[in-house]
Amino acid sequence: MNPTIGERSLLVHRQLRGKIGIHNKMPVRTQDDLSLAYTPGVAEPCLAIAKDQSQTRELTLKSNSVAVVSDGSAVLGLGNIGPHAAIPVMEGKALLFKEYADINAWPICLETQETEEIIETVRRIAPVFGGINLEDISAPRCFEIEARLQDLGIPVFHDDQHGTAIVLLAALLNACRYLKRDPSTVKVVINGAGAAGTAIARLLRCTGQSTDVCVPVDDVIICDSKGAIHSGRTDLNESKKALLTISNRNNAPGSLADVLQGADVFIGVSKGNLIGEEEIRSMAPNPIIFAMANPEPEIMPDLAIAAGAAVVGTGRSDFPNQVNNVLAFPGIFRGALDAGATQITDAMKIAAAHALAAAVENPTADQVIPSPLDRTVPPLIAQAVAEAAVR
Repeated sequence: MNPTIGERSLLVHRQLRGKIGIHNKMPVRTQDDLSLAYTPGVAEPCLAIAKDQSQTRELTLKSNSVAVVSDGSAVLGLGNIGPHAAIPVMEGKALLFKEYADINAWPICLETQETEEIIETVRRIAPVFGGINLEDISAPRCFEIEARLQDLGIPVFHDDQHGTAIVLLAALLNACRYLKRDPSTVKVVINGAGAAGTAIARLLRCTGQSTDVCVPVDDVIICDSKGAIHSGRTDLNESKKALLTISNRNNAPGSLADVLQGADVFIGVSKGNLIGEEEIRSMAPNPIIFAMANPEPEIMPDLAIAAGAAVVGTGRSDFPNQVNNVLAFPGIFRGALDAGATQITDAMKIAAAHALAAAVENPTADQVIPSPLDRTVPPLIAQAVAEAAVR
């Protein structure tokens, strides 16, 4: 019997004992090499930085370094497995930063899930990094952590929120292009009000952006495990109450099945097998389905297509239209670092989404976004993000 992908992965990790390492940029073969790299020569760049802190980017690894920070509270579809068990994922993220954008990244897995401790820790380690990639931190804590670190002077980006939203927006733009629909006329239902669902809703509704930058979709209804988020509910936390300002224009109540009736787009960032063919048939003709729960999507693609879906995407690599964050985050950080950006703004995110969409010249039902293995994508996104940062 052939080993599963999981069994093979475990074997590779055991053999390698980690997927990344350190590669020196300069040799240390002679006394002169040692004097240049370390004492006494290293005192000169130290003094230059002490005199002008902005020289850190010019004289150290800071300009091309990212910390991948996690507390292990929401790892992939595995849940709260803690910082030690999160290391393989964060290490893999660091590997992808290097592979796709030549960025040096380090996994930083924290032995705390206290909001204040995470914020304080990131502040203390920030001097050596040019950017912070927050990863697999559960909602709603992730919102506050990211927001309160925006004053660090370097980009702080929670990829579970914004990376997913950017790739999803690109896929939706191209699905509408393939179906000859105006994105501003579509009605969207999102199932999942956590980090990804919230960020997707905000990006689709162009929160804080002019229509010159982004054309918002007509309406978004966001559902959690209890159904549609509307003003009549008394069980909403503060982050869900905030969503009411950008969603559910008609304050529709009801279950996921109720609000799906007549919708043009379903976006799932929740858990598997939540909807069936009946719900798809109740939607508007030729609906767009992005069922991104892993490993089991909210509905399997064959069932969605059989029920009339025109475009289907998932989070899996064994189906067409994989919504994979690796399409976004390497190029986004590359562009932000190259531009010396202090934050990653909504305009930069939208620029990234449009660059990603443009990478597919002629969208089809089976290709509304590029393959995650397409190495031409990160430079395109980097350029668009850097230009948006300068603007």
